[in-house]
Amino acid sequence: MSAYPRLSSFPAVLACALAIGMGSQAPAFAGDAYLPPSVTVSAADTSGCPQRDTPPPAIDTSEDVAPGQTTPAPLPVPEPAIGELSGATCGYLLPTDSPDLPSDISASAWLVADLDSGQILGAKDVHGRYRPASTLKLLTALTMLTNLPDLNQVVTGSNEDAQQEGSRVGIGEGGKYTVGQLLLFMMMGSGNDTAFALARANGGYDKTVADMNAQAAALGAADTRASTVSGLDGAGQMTSVYDLGLIIRAAMAHPAFPPLISTPYSTVPGFGTEPEFGIANDNKLLLNYPGALGGKTGFTDDAGNTYVGLAERDGRRLLVTMLGGSQQPRRQWMQAASLLDWGFSLAAPKVPAAVPWLGRLVNSASDGSEIDKPSLPTTPDTPGAISTDAVGVADETSSVPPSAPTAGAALPQTNPGASSWDSLRWVVATGIVVVGLGGAVMLAARRRS
Repeated sequence: MSAYPRLSSFPAVLACALAIGMGSQAPAFAGDAYLPPSVTVSAADTSGCPQRDTPPPAIDTSEDVAPGQTTPAPLPVPEPAIGELSGATCGYLLPTDSPDLPSDISASAWLVADLDSGQILGAKDVHGRYRPASTLKLLTALTMLTNLPDLNQVVTGSNEDAQQEGSRVGIGEGGKYTVGQLLLFMMMGSGNDTAFALARANGGYDKTVADMNAQAAALGAADTRASTVSGLDGAGQMTSVYDLGLIIRAAMAHPAFPPLISTPYSTVPGFGTEPEFGIANDNKLLLNYPGALGGKTGFTDDAGNTYVGLAERDGRRLLVTMLGGSQQPRRQWMQAASLLDWGFSLAAPKVPAAVPWLGRLVNSASDGSEIDKPSLPTTPDTPGAISTDAVGVADETSSVPPSAPTAGAALPQTNPGASSWDSLRWVVATGIVVVGLGGAVMLAARRRS
């Protein structure tokens, strides 16, 4: 049973919303909605490096080890700190004379960096170790893209997939799904069921966790250890805002990855007597922030709220990572929007002297060479649009009405500088709101957002 209500009428409802929206003027997305609120939140004081070695203490039993097993030892702390950092690694790392920070940031740790150059624009507790929650699925996706390159490979759903703890997209026993679809649904709906199915296709759960840790080590993500494939808390699991920056930067360099986080809605094939149903991307930044490229949400009781977001403005692409946060005083995506606005307000780092040097995300491939510059592939037929041909669709199990794009359909531009895409964002958002008003809101289990 899915943790989400099935949206079997999603395409039809969305089509109605499209018809309504086309007759109205789309609202502007920039402006007051993204200004920091008058309420100021006090984030945790990390100047004393409380998370230098390990995350904060757990508040439940999710990290208890099984009888006969031992708790993993803390990961070594590299000296000097990775990233060519110019200042403190635990407190604030900010340019001199930078604009005031937003007042609504609840995260214990955060980082803003240039996606293309890797230059750090600002950070707090850059190497502090926290629980990743579902932002760990970025590492899962990157590992699966490496290990399962045939995105049209079909995986048959199992009962064990469908019974996974936490948030589930709703794949079912006997259902037929391509690797590309499972990756897409994992990123859109944070499906722990899809993460488990991918792990099975990769040779098993334990092997996949080991592969994820090998991938992290190859990237130089020294603060990261995976204990689960989904981001559910596990003994010894941790990451840092720096490492999440490394991971998302490496993922964006893979041509099949950008569509996984930029797709606003899709359709999950049915199984057995169950019909297909629609899902919407749970990252609200995508539909509400101009230039948003996507990202990943996360939540567990122990991790709190975690977040990764990406956006483009005036030819610059920035990333933001946040750990150990809350939904107060505003939603995580809104706090991320505040940090992105702050980052875009800094002088464009076209040359090293443009912004005082704070450090950089040093991504390395397994052979020690730096990864290629992240890029968004285009298709000849739709200039500027992401190619999703590799995200396969199991045609024999899904017949999707024309009103709903499939996981393999061409997507709108992910560089929404034109007003037409702003209008489309509003229209799609309207459709999702209509679905919500109809009572089909996607709800996650408490331990997972």
